[in-house]
Amino acid sequence: MDREFEGKVVVITGGAQGIGKCIAEEFRLRGAEVCVIDKQSGKHFVGDIADKVTLENFCNHVVETYGKVNFIINNALPLMKGLHECSYEEFQYALNVGVTAPFYLVKMLSDHLAEGASIVNISSSRDRMSQPETESYTAAKGGVSALTHALAITLSGKARVNSVSPGWIDTAYTDYHGADAEQHPAGRVGNPMDVANIVLFLCSEKSGFITGENICVDGGMTRQMIYHGDYGWRKDND
Repeated sequence: MDREFEGKVVVITGGAQGIGKCIAEEFRLRGAEVCVIDKQSGKHFVGDIADKVTLENFCNHVVETYGKVNFIINNALPLMKGLHECSYEEFQYALNVGVTAPFYLVKMLSDHLAEGASIVNISSSRDRMSQPETESYTAAKGGVSALTHALAITLSGKARVNSVSPGWIDTAYTDYHGADAEQHPAGRVGNPMDVANIVLFLCSEKSGFITGENICVDGGMTRQMIYHGDYGWRKDND
């Protein structure tokens, strides 16, 4: 394994499970020091990033321990609730996790960014398409996509800032067949490594001319035009 990130410090929110855990493991394999914050219990920093004081304590911990930050991966998952069930407080909580926390985390660590720093925000293909009753999650993901290009301009010359919008990612690495796979032009459902690979690329010197971008990692799903009755596609109302 190429230890290309030896001596680098990576901060990952929501890094104890799912996509975030996979990203954290891949950075560790490449020699990085990984600082994770997650609500799930474990050896990482445990806390809810929706809470301002918790975020401040985490950032102090990172700075006191390492003195610098090379990469920030804003990955924590916002709450998903819709118009008819989501309360004001729940909607605000989703925005706190998905937009406010990434902003505040970058703000607090901005003076400690090392040369060549890279920030990657994990958005979602739902920043451009929706299912019913997903407003809190979709708004948060759309917000972090927009925050990305704003930060890229503000941090010009100090850090590159990009976002990744995963589509259907199965964290259990399930092998799907039939319609679930075929609706993806790539021919399969995604898995966490599909996201981790692009995050690693965006933190590498290979992507030194990329900033302010949102890269959709969805197997082409959002590019597939589907009309009932065309090319074998049918909608069943069972």
